[in-house]
Amino acid sequence: MAPRIFPFVKLMTKFGIAGGAVYLTYSQGLLEGNVKGSEVLSKAKSAIPPAVEEWTKYFGWELPSAPKIDFSPTEMWNSGVHMSVSALSVAPTRACEYTHQGWQYLKNLAK
Repeated sequence: MAPRIFPFVKLMTKFGIAGGAVYLTYSQGLLEGNVKGSEVLSKAKSAIPPAVEEWTKYFGWELPSAPKIDFSPTEMWNSGVHMSVSALSVAPTRACEYTHQGWQYLKNLAK
């Protein structure tokens, strides 16, 4: 009986964590826009290090210092969107070029 329940409990735990993450994201308003997301990110940057330091003191662990991440998620997101859209815009032209090159290769192979 117990071996059958363990996978179920494990699955329900994963669903609970995922559901909690989605609920927290929605309740914090992170799905509304970039400004709200930036505010929450700055809150997290200021709240997480003291909490980690407190827990490491409590458990007696010694962690290496966290690396400084110096980039803007907004800029990274915008550059990714820009690259994706530009790749989609040149896709028909590239497909024609690659098809032409393929036909030329096959013609040269047949000679």
